[in-house]
Amino acid sequence: MKNIFSHPALRNDAGALIYAAKSFAAAMLAYYIALSIGLERPSWAIITVYIVSQTSVGASLSRSFYRLAGTVVGASATVLIVPNFANTPILCSAVLTGWIAVCLWLSLLERTPRAYAFVLAGYTASLIGFPAVSDPGGIFNVAIVRVQEIAIGIFCAALIHRYVLPARISGIFNDKLSQTLHAARARMADTLAGKPAAISEPLHLALALQFLQGISHHIPYDFALSVPVRHARKAIHDRLARLVIVNCELRDRLPMTATLPAELQALRDDVRGWLCGEGAHRSSTAYALRQRGEHLAERFAARAQTLEEAQRASFIRYLTEAITLLQQCERLSDAIHPTTFASGLRAGRIVKGYVFHRDPLSAARTALGAFVIILSGCVIWIYSAWPDGGTAVSILGVCCTLFGSFDTPAPHVVKYIIGSFWGVVISLVYSFALLPMVSDFPVLVAVLAPAYLLAGSLQARPQTTFMAMGITLTLPVLCELGARYSGDFATAVNTAIALFAATVFAVIGMRLLQTVQADGAIHRLLNLCQRDIRRSVKGKVQGDETHWTNLMIDRVALLLPRLQRGGASSALALNRLLHALRIGLCVRHLRRADTPPDIEAVLNQLIHSTDVDALRERIASLIDHRLPATDPLVGRLVDLHCALREPDDGK
Repeated sequence: MKNIFSHPALRNDAGALIYAAKSFAAAMLAYYIALSIGLERPSWAIITVYIVSQTSVGASLSRSFYRLAGTVVGASATVLIVPNFANTPILCSAVLTGWIAVCLWLSLLERTPRAYAFVLAGYTASLIGFPAVSDPGGIFNVAIVRVQEIAIGIFCAALIHRYVLPARISGIFNDKLSQTLHAARARMADTLAGKPAAISEPLHLALALQFLQGISHHIPYDFALSVPVRHARKAIHDRLARLVIVNCELRDRLPMTATLPAELQALRDDVRGWLCGEGAHRSSTAYALRQRGEHLAERFAARAQTLEEAQRASFIRYLTEAITLLQQCERLSDAIHPTTFASGLRAGRIVKGYVFHRDPLSAARTALGAFVIILSGCVIWIYSAWPDGGTAVSILGVCCTLFGSFDTPAPHVVKYIIGSFWGVVISLVYSFALLPMVSDFPVLVAVLAPAYLLAGSLQARPQTTFMAMGITLTLPVLCELGARYSGDFATAVNTAIALFAATVFAVIGMRLLQTVQADGAIHRLLNLCQRDIRRSVKGKVQGDETHWTNLMIDRVALLLPRLQRGGASSALALNRLLHALRIGLCVRHLRRADTPPDIEAVLNQLIHSTDVDALRERIASLIDHRLPATDPLVGRLVDLHCALREPDDGK
């Protein structure tokens, strides 16, 4: 049995089935509690379970907390908005739409799982507010009941996922960290072996760092016995991010140091052997290699009389730093838990952790698009006097908030529409063929089980998550799962029409107003990097070198998925981003202390001149005047000289 479930596909299938069973159990428990206390629409407790349930304990509990917070805020805002603007439906709809747009804007700026609270603040206002525009009298009671139903769903989902076969996200984090460290060593070994690849190739590790950060945020909610220490997680990120840059610097310098002295060639080969090897003596070997590297770096720097020799000393310096960073990462990985962490990192060491790129203007564009889409739907509904228009617009608002974080949200909404179609078909079969024959709760659970177990297993798989949500969120609404059977074919059909009208309108509107073209997004990221470099040269520096590195790693992680959708011009984008990253680091290093006038002039020329070759010649002249390379400024000038080489075809 152990060998069978060691296969990744079978292990994923088993995990999906367990998730489906736990989610269904939580949904039925929430439904039973809501029925027992007489809530008006207990089906919302079921919907909440499937919205907050995740495949791990930490993600489920954090999502539950943020959903509850967002629901309370959204319901409170709706209670304040609707009664005060009830006499003017179009104005009331505009204010509700504005609230939803602001919540979406804040969620796009947050970029952590906390953004879900802002999403739900807008989501809840849409679901409660728009149907109440034409009947505002009961808005307070609707809001109170909705919060109660959602709170029950959250409680049941948290209870089941926390105590029944809990899947710990800490284990996922540790496994991914181990894979990332192995990949970092392998990429460094490939660099030293001189394997042909783009200079920016090591930047692809940024996606792994982004994934680790996404997991890391849920870890405090994991309640595991051995939770990785937050300070240690941030320290590992700082070192891995720096290692990515060091690897790029080494790869860039290899062609400049094609002919190496014997002792440097021996060090390079020994480091490659250490990177590829395993065993109990790795730590002592790393210490010896680092000592050799530091000794060689000092000797080569003291003897450097030309730019080429200064570049060779710079290569040794980065090679030594790579050994140090990898050794620190491995020590921190071994000592990441509370009982052993003290020995893994020196007390008082300042760490930065992940730094998020935030773009208020791009977020505002997406939020404005949502505002126009939702308000257009409100105008059509109000002036056509469509009886189910409030339901349709509420679904439209949900689509704009739930899918607004994607560059191209329309394809994901299409998947949701496909799932909703099957949800409608299954709901009609249940409502008018199966549910009329059900007389007690255990039988109802047995009848609902096949559909929900299938949909739940699909929801656990990333490629079918949105399609499955179309099923799990449609079933409770169209089946009208209340205290008693109340199947009404006309109501079910009208609700289905409102659902499809809203989602199709959302697809059209999102294609026109919320789609971010890959080339445009890439171009904006690169422009923002150039803007930050200009600010650094002018002394308007935000954060130190570590902050800049971590910010740029996040920008790389944002850029990589867009390269696949971009045109031919996007092929050089990653190299250009690396170009900006390295120049930004050089500027910050040179700005760290009082900048000599000649270097100040070079930095000013950096942002005003387009003649890069002339600028590099001027930097080379500054290096020649400061040799040998024992002066730290020489090393920084060498870095800038190398970084200013224009990105070519990526080799």
